[in-house]
Amino acid sequence: MSEQDAQLAGSQAGAGAPVRVALLGAGTVGAAVAKAMVARAELYAQRVGAPLELVGIAVRDLGRPRDLTGILPDLLTDDPGSLVEDVDIVIEVMGGIELSQELITRALGAGADVVTANKQLIAQHGVELEATAERLGRTLVYEAAVVAAVPVLHVVSQALVGDEIRSIHGIVNGSTNYILDTVARLGVPFQEAVQQAGDLGYLEADPTEDLEGLDAAAKIVILARLAWGVDVTLEDVKREGITGLTDQDFEAARGTGQVIKLIASASRSGSSAEPRVEVAVRPTLVSADHPFALTREGMNMVIIDSESAGSLRLSGAGAGGDETASAVLGDLITLARARVAARD
Repeated sequence: MSEQDAQLAGSQAGAGAPVRVALLGAGTVGAAVAKAMVARAELYAQRVGAPLELVGIAVRDLGRPRDLTGILPDLLTDDPGSLVEDVDIVIEVMGGIELSQELITRALGAGADVVTANKQLIAQHGVELEATAERLGRTLVYEAAVVAAVPVLHVVSQALVGDEIRSIHGIVNGSTNYILDTVARLGVPFQEAVQQAGDLGYLEADPTEDLEGLDAAAKIVILARLAWGVDVTLEDVKREGITGLTDQDFEAARGTGQVIKLIASASRSGSSAEPRVEVAVRPTLVSADHPFALTREGMNMVIIDSESAGSLRLSGAGAGGDETASAVLGDLITLARARVAARD
């Protein structure tokens, strides 16, 4: 074999070596990610240029029944720290703040790139985590943290990078939208709609994060940072949830041909070099024929207004295991491709 042939063979072997992936969390989203990695293994290998090897799945309780058909039980561990030291990519979908932050920091320090869907973590500690990733020459991505399957972060940070965004408004919490839509369209009393949303699984056992607008606040903070490069925090959000609404508020809205929606907003004033950004989450009256009013049940919609592109609307599922997994997997494939390309 000639020296040139040997170099080519070595290059091809390197490109074909598996990209090692650790998954932290096997709840609704984590299980959907794991099953997709198994079911689409051949497709992903073609798209990446190398196989994706799932080396382990961290769970809190090994004895809990899980929908992980096709996943080898030996992959499960209750020691997440054991997974982040010797892999190429870590996927964090376990939620929470302190442990997730620690594990992501360790993964970056060990040379891994990271995918996360953890909106509260990114809203609260994203600036420092991204600084850590940049310092270490690694990548942290989180498309799934905002509006799940809808690629709004990609649009804001990449598709519109040559434009100037003026404002972002959106329905970014499907749980509260389900409640408000149920009251507006079906005339269900407000408190009954809240109970119904809980019974259907739209709300957590503690629904505070949804009902008080904390979930939406985290998402609009992330969007504002990406849009204008400013260090907006949760404390900057003028926030009002929906718990203070009454049936009389909905009746008054109907009487004027309007509906109430929980709208997250971010607006820029000042120059591009020194933008002043205002962020808010509050119940807002919109006309019954407005796109936001026509956003039904648990769906989300974001409207971006920019100088050149004008008004853009993005809508789709803002939650759900498969839907959120779609965004996680997109980030995974992108990072894996970059890993394989860097081997050349």
